[in-house]
Amino acid sequence: MSTYTTEIDVRFRDIDAMGHVNNAVYATYLEQARTEYFRDVLDADLSEVSAVLASLSLDFRRPVELTDGAVEVDVDVAELGRSSVTMTHEFRVDDAVVAEGEATLVSLDPDTGKPAPIPPAFREGMASYHDL
Repeated sequence: MSTYTTEIDVRFRDIDAMGHVNNAVYATYLEQARTEYFRDVLDADLSEVSAVLASLSLDFRRPVELTDGAVEVDVDVAELGRSSVTMTHEFRVDDAVVAEGEATLVSLDPDTGKPAPIPPAFREGMASYHDL
């Protein structure tokens, strides 16, 4: 099974009063990784994809500080449903897991805003890349 990995620089603005990456920033890192995944794996601009984030969960293992420099984020597909895809994410600094996340996206019909089947090209791209 293939996992997509990207690296995200830790920015000064990501740091909170405690001196580490604020917990809410991890959702932004996850979104950035997902955007790059759609671009690199599915050849799609996520801003043009008719889908919404239905759920998001994050579990934190240890703080990330500005001096860590960058966070690697893995994107994997845990479940590929008819109209939804659940992606798992692992955040790492120097090969140590610092957080884990799970996000479910739901494909929408752009005209009605109701759930719709995942477009065949996206389904095939995800299934092929992740050996599903």
